[in-house]
Amino acid sequence: MLQLAITCLVIALIAAILGFGGIAGSFVGIAKILFLVFLVLAVVSFFAGGMRRGL
Repeated sequence: MLQLAITCLVIALIAAILGFGGIAGSFVGIAKILFLVFLVLAVVSFFAGGMRRGL
């Protein structure tokens, strides 16, 4: 998930350098959403692992 977010961010940077503002904005939005999903899943898995071990 994090790799997809970084890939979208790199594509957005390349598109912005080449002057494609609309495409760059779209990819930045996608990268933000993917990064937030990654953070939520990381926190959920962290707490689920702690619950399983009895912490």
